[in-house]
Amino acid sequence: MNLTFDNQLIQTLPGDPQHAGPPRQVNHAAFSFVKPTPVAAPKLLSASLSVAQLLGLSEADLHSAEFLNAFAGNALLAGMQPHAVNYGGHQFGRWAGQLGDGRAISLGETRNAAGERWELQLKGAGPTPYSRHADGRAVLRSSLREYICSEAMHHLGVPSTRALCLISTGDAVERDMFYDGNRKSEPGAIVCRVAPSFIRFGNFELPSARGDIALLTQWVDFCIARDFPEIASAHADHNSRRAAWFIEVCERTAVMLAHWLRVGFVHGVMNTDNLSILGLTIDYGPYGWLEDFDPSWTPNTTDGEGKRYGFGRQAEIGHWNLGCLAQALVPLFADPAPLHEGLRRFGTHFNQSHTEMNAAKLGFARWQNDDATLLGDLYALMQQAEMDMTLTFHGLVDATWAALTPAFYRPELAEKFAPDLNAWLARYAARSAAESPIERPERMRRSNPIYVPRNYLAQQAIDAAEQGDLRELNALTDALSAPYTERPECARFALRRPEWARVRAGCSTLSCSS
Repeated sequence: MNLTFDNQLIQTLPGDPQHAGPPRQVNHAAFSFVKPTPVAAPKLLSASLSVAQLLGLSEADLHSAEFLNAFAGNALLAGMQPHAVNYGGHQFGRWAGQLGDGRAISLGETRNAAGERWELQLKGAGPTPYSRHADGRAVLRSSLREYICSEAMHHLGVPSTRALCLISTGDAVERDMFYDGNRKSEPGAIVCRVAPSFIRFGNFELPSARGDIALLTQWVDFCIARDFPEIASAHADHNSRRAAWFIEVCERTAVMLAHWLRVGFVHGVMNTDNLSILGLTIDYGPYGWLEDFDPSWTPNTTDGEGKRYGFGRQAEIGHWNLGCLAQALVPLFADPAPLHEGLRRFGTHFNQSHTEMNAAKLGFARWQNDDATLLGDLYALMQQAEMDMTLTFHGLVDATWAALTPAFYRPELAEKFAPDLNAWLARYAARSAAESPIERPERMRRSNPIYVPRNYLAQQAIDAAEQGDLRELNALTDALSAPYTERPECARFALRRPEWARVRAGCSTLSCSS
């Protein structure tokens, strides 16, 4: 197994002079060196061959003892320099101060044969100086959820971090899942996350909040040079380079959020420390998939009352988070006009992307003025009649009552709203008459997934894996690897949430605990 590391972040930015050590405030440093804590009995539960191939690894590598020990945190490969990164963030709208990688340890940055950079990060590999009162570990349920969703989002065409492997540790971890005093022992696990960069908005917010403008400047210029080389080469001076960079960050974030709405994804905890500077979906915690349509729904119990991070508010919150990033960057701009322009461009870019994706979801080649009303009326019907989002749009490919019946959660509501839905279908048929009868359904099939990682499906895989049965995990990851392709053997993964899962923990709502 051969990986080539160059680890530019720790070679370029200032580090914590104290290696490892207890949780503490770390000043004037972008990262702290820390080694993963070895685990008792690592076992590979699943691995993504496509991610392995991105890194230049073979299928045989995935099943080697060297691979298992390295990605369980029990050994280091040549060139690995494990570290945890320092950042802050706004959590649920309030400044939280220093946060940092409390249970994520980056092993280093590797370059593949094509010259692509991939950072390898273990989540759940032990405590770091940023762990506060936590143990730095992760449990199987949260690790499995992150593993399957990272890869599912990639196959859905949503910008996302990836996941190389899921490894059980053989160690037990205590968790209070709903913070209600009911702690229990759960099996531990580690997931290896992979991305070109794990830099997030909070990396810039923390030094700015502390008045450490030297470190803020280093973070910005390093990020542009390493992660946005096309901007670095196109602009000769720092001012224009930083302005173009912020605009690019805003536009990438807009596209990502439009994709979330396209597939019905709800992040659940859109704090500024959970927003990637590359516009990638990052930090899969209490996420969920919109099932019975409700724009205010959030899977996060912590957010259950305010619903700050509900499905329909995600674009608004994305803009708010970018505003926090812009505020952090103010010291580097003599004139804040480029920051205002970036925030404006977020709005226009999101609206354009969202409109194009909505047109494709309905099968239309171009968005027309009345289409917003048509779609809005459909969403209103879906909410009133408790219709599943994924199944509704899949059923619209055929656009018949029979094709839509699997989307209803309550038969009595299906009967009640049948006249309204049939009237809407007639309007949709009239609008679709202007489209190619061949291209319309093809557009819809490319835009509307059949299989998404619904929480109840993930929970079934978790329940089986905790008993040592990986068949459900393997079958689910297989279905999610081709989410737009209907396959008879995957039919059970395309069903609406069963009634038993409506209120079960892990199937409807989740906490931030893992």
